[in-house]
Amino acid sequence: MPSREAAPPRLVVAAPSSGSGKTTVATGLMAAFTRAGLAVSPHKVGPDYIDPGYHALATGRPGRNLDAYLCGTERIAPLFLHGARGADLAVVEGVMGMFDGAAGQGELASTAQVAKLLRAPVVLVVDASSQSRSVAALVHGFAAWDPQVRLGGVILNKVASDRHEELLRDALDEAGVPVLGVLRREGQLHTPARHLGLVPVAERRTDAVEAVDALADRVRRGCDLDALLALARGAGELTDEPWSPQGPADALDGPAPVIAVAGGPAFTFAYAEHTELLAGAGAEVVAFDPLRDETLPEGTAGLVVGGGFPEVYAPELSANAPLREAVARLAATGAPVAAECAGLLYLARELDGAPMCGVLDASARMGERLTLGYREAVALSDNVLAAAGTRLRGHEFHRTVTEPGAGPDPAWGLTGPRRRVEGFVRGGVHAAYLHVHWAAEPSIAARFVGAALRARRHDAPR
Repeated sequence: MPSREAAPPRLVVAAPSSGSGKTTVATGLMAAFTRAGLAVSPHKVGPDYIDPGYHALATGRPGRNLDAYLCGTERIAPLFLHGARGADLAVVEGVMGMFDGAAGQGELASTAQVAKLLRAPVVLVVDASSQSRSVAALVHGFAAWDPQVRLGGVILNKVASDRHEELLRDALDEAGVPVLGVLRREGQLHTPARHLGLVPVAERRTDAVEAVDALADRVRRGCDLDALLALARGAGELTDEPWSPQGPADALDGPAPVIAVAGGPAFTFAYAEHTELLAGAGAEVVAFDPLRDETLPEGTAGLVVGGGFPEVYAPELSANAPLREAVARLAATGAPVAAECAGLLYLARELDGAPMCGVLDASARMGERLTLGYREAVALSDNVLAAAGTRLRGHEFHRTVTEPGAGPDPAWGLTGPRRRVEGFVRGGVHAAYLHVHWAAEPSIAARFVGAALRARRHDAPR
């Protein structure tokens, strides 16, 4: 039997708090090492969909999430090994502050926890713009807080001058923490943002390429890439087996059903493992763009419409009446349709007054309040994704509302401090705000593909 491929060298990029420059440094490192000829595997701690798009642009490989809340701590190393297969180096961007995770649940889903699960050294990105010698106390605190986290060095961001750099380096020398890079304050790169964070890569492709190239150049000039690579090579051994999306070889009866997956600028929120799981369950996965394509892919037997920013593109989505009608016809046949967050809005009657697909008896609009956070959920009825009573963890991330917020048969019951029901189950349609990671429950993909097969047989000529 051939030996299992060893885990690649790896680094976790963390920070004391959000806004310190993690994404700038992590994406710049990914791009710089890729341009140096290494195959770099990009990863992001947490449920974020947008940063992985920039990571993918920097490396040419899918950006992948490592979320211990959504997927369980036991799957973090296997998912990492799956995504990093064949890589020379893996760079993992953290989330929030290094020790921040799921609220009220200790270290769960924090950058520190993921670093320990991956046995990876951490590089701390520090916004040094308003401090000098105090940086040593800050870094010492992060280094000492959890002895199981190996802090391998610091990258100083927003440094004002040569003199400022000298003061910072002197302080960190006293603390015994290596400075692995210095990025100056002037000429900070601007990446546009809006109500849910950075603007996704798919919406600003040319500008995003230029921004990533600039980050690569800046990090190459400001950071000691050789020292960082040496640190990554000191990561501990991982003995876990890589996660696999492959289902049973005999799971399908007949030709592979076509599962259409929405993409393009309006629907950019997706976990790479979802399409891999669908393919592993025997489906032929075909992407399409609801802004451009007027028909669903030929032979579509099931439809997945994930998250994104349909509110930004409501007029264009509405103007594509042929596709909206095709989606409504498919849903009316009972074919499985999984719609998550943005997909929920697309299936509604209208979005901010613009006609949508009309599959759901609900209207959607932009709201005033951001809904954000992890959720515990239970499936309230049998549906194309899960059997009644199935318990999953999910994440909400939206500033829109639907009226009503749930149908006669809700998709999920959400537990916790604010118990409620949300979403819609109707025929083969499952539509809800809740984002779930299918790798946590691979039967979701198999169940969905099975529903597509049954729907296809039902519609076949007799």
